[in-house]
Amino acid sequence: MSSRRAVVAIGGNSLIRDKEHQSVRDQYIAAGETCWHIAAMIEDGWDVVVGHGNGPQVGFILRRSELAAHELHEVPLDVCGADSQGAIGYALAQNLENDFRRLGVDRHAVAVVTQMEVAADDPAFAHPSKPIGSFMDEETANRRRDEDGWAVREDAGRGWRRVVASPVPVRIVEEAAVRTLVESGFVVISVGGGGIPVVVGADGNLAGIAAVIDKDHACSLLATCIGAELLMITTAVEKVALDFGTPDERWLDRMTLAEAKERLAEKRHFAEGSMAPKIQAVVEFLERGGRTAIITDPANVERALHGETGTRIEAE
Repeated sequence: MSSRRAVVAIGGNSLIRDKEHQSVRDQYIAAGETCWHIAAMIEDGWDVVVGHGNGPQVGFILRRSELAAHELHEVPLDVCGADSQGAIGYALAQNLENDFRRLGVDRHAVAVVTQMEVAADDPAFAHPSKPIGSFMDEETANRRRDEDGWAVREDAGRGWRRVVASPVPVRIVEEAAVRTLVESGFVVISVGGGGIPVVVGADGNLAGIAAVIDKDHACSLLATCIGAELLMITTAVEKVALDFGTPDERWLDRMTLAEAKERLAEKRHFAEGSMAPKIQAVVEFLERGGRTAIITDPANVERALHGETGTRIEAE
């Protein structure tokens, strides 16, 4: 096995090209395009663990559940996360298996439905901020608040939505299994959607909880847990920019850890809910002993590995 180990984080949005290509088949094809670049990375000698987002996919599951609520029970948010992990993991694993066969690479992919422990007293639970599910009118929102305990808020004049917490990931419940599979030579798909959020009760038992975990923070923790030297975060842009979207926009080839922390603290370069959590996840990985992080788009994974594009952030 290679001594080079990496975690590659794939965005859930990268599986959807546009509004005309949202079907399960469309998402499978998009997953295949990303998997081909990951397979090439593995052919080049990397041991890879894949993490992925699931925001749009969980939204679809919730919408189907809402539409069918007059006949069937609704699906809890933690179970939506588990459902999406299985479906996306299946698409990624099958595409990777097919790529390995075409490349003549003797490797196999496996998807692990992964739980992520969060702290029951995480401050995020007191300030839910992540919108999920469909828009509602005010009457429906108030009814779900009163009957189901939902936190709801009005969303920029478009209607009301449910909001949930985004707590910090604390522990990957299946960490030992993931490590064993990696060390046995498998290409593992894990922490899908940031992992299924669970809390530990006073009796020591795990229980699912309605929350959304940032997949980049989860992949950062995963990279630390498996001793990866590289965290690669794929996104919609080829490189990270300073002053993004302004006349002073500058695309970056490299940053040090210190520079990343400084620019993150300035709160003007990286958008909240977009690039900021990715940079924060990189900072956490490097501070915990990781060597290198790369941010680029899926199509440029190989070129970024060879230093031809992407933004590389290093500890020193």
